[in-house]
Amino acid sequence: MWGDIDQCIVIMDEQAFQIPEQLPAGLLVVDSAPFSHRMIGLLGLGVPTVLITNAQATLLTEGGEYAMDGSSGQITNDLKQVAGNELAGTEWVLGQDFLMADGQAVKLCASVRHAQAASQALAVGAMSIGLVRSEFLQPADGRLPDKAFYLEAFRSIAKAASGLTVTVRLLDAAADKLPDWLPPSDATGQALGLQGTRLYGTEPVNRVIEAQLAALAELSEEFSLRVIVPFVVRLEEFAYWLDRVRAQLPAKVPVGAMAETPASVLDCHNLLSCADFVAIGCNDLMQSVFAADRDVAELRHYLDPYAPVLYRLFRQVAEQAGELLESVQLCGLLPQIQGVLPVLLGLGYRSFSVDASFIPHLAAVASRLSQAECEALARRVCDARTTQEVLQILHLPGDRHPPFLI
Repeated sequence: MWGDIDQCIVIMDEQAFQIPEQLPAGLLVVDSAPFSHRMIGLLGLGVPTVLITNAQATLLTEGGEYAMDGSSGQITNDLKQVAGNELAGTEWVLGQDFLMADGQAVKLCASVRHAQAASQALAVGAMSIGLVRSEFLQPADGRLPDKAFYLEAFRSIAKAASGLTVTVRLLDAAADKLPDWLPPSDATGQALGLQGTRLYGTEPVNRVIEAQLAALAELSEEFSLRVIVPFVVRLEEFAYWLDRVRAQLPAKVPVGAMAETPASVLDCHNLLSCADFVAIGCNDLMQSVFAADRDVAELRHYLDPYAPVLYRLFRQVAEQAGELLESVQLCGLLPQIQGVLPVLLGLGYRSFSVDASFIPHLAAVASRLSQAECEALARRVCDARTTQEVLQILHLPGDRHPPFLI
């Protein structure tokens, strides 16, 4: 995850969609929202990416020799700290679990939006493609995508994954990823507005979902596929769309629910009674828990990945799920944040879908941990009262994440 800053570029948050085709060795993003859709796109590029403040940016000298660590966010002029291959000496088999120090299995899957990312996932040993963000698969000319388009798009990803199971999330519109063919609306794609299944009963979204399902049904004869129904809030809502999806897919294709709100996450054990699996969308969940739009940079400190209340919520979900927790996958940036993976392992979570470039780092972290020490760590984090206490427990700087703006 290291990159030389003299080969990197410094960008402002609003420039996130202006990255040149010839990717730099790394990115320094000034005053950005770490859980935003823009940041997800940058991390998906597979190059080290570090968030810095405007004040920190002024301390860097153009042309100076520095090193940056995309996993910890560290920037240093001590080039001796540059790390090598984190998986050196680690044995892994394509499509199989990574192991903790005591032999506990950890499933590290990849979240992708195109075939190139699926190829990268294969190269780093991802167990599967845990999440295909199908909303980013759009015709270049802006036309309404049809079955033929999705047959080609989904097939390219599945072929690049070369035998790995591919989990496709059905269309999920958000504010910064609204396709040209979708009529604009003040509510469409907004954090508390119309997204996911809330749009499925409207045109032309209905036709797009039909096209996606028709393509997936045909491709399921050729590839190992799973399907996720996004942004369901209530059990009855999921049951309704589950019937519709299952009517168009072969019975062998597992269908899961995407839980992204406190209501759906707290009802995860009931969702698991009819879903084949549940994917918890940590980015949107944190947005709801902390009442802060994750795409607004000014609110970035409110989405706090070290807040103990967040882990008490995850503990409650794990306890309610019981043995079914093995069918729960955590998606989003949270497991990639420094210090967080051991806490989630300690709470019993074992399946994660992350950016492919983070898989070697997370595998190396997990390989040094035992379940007993992770459980002890998770208990201490859940018993903490403040973010600063959690940072102390995780041996991280106290100013790593100010919990609010003043």
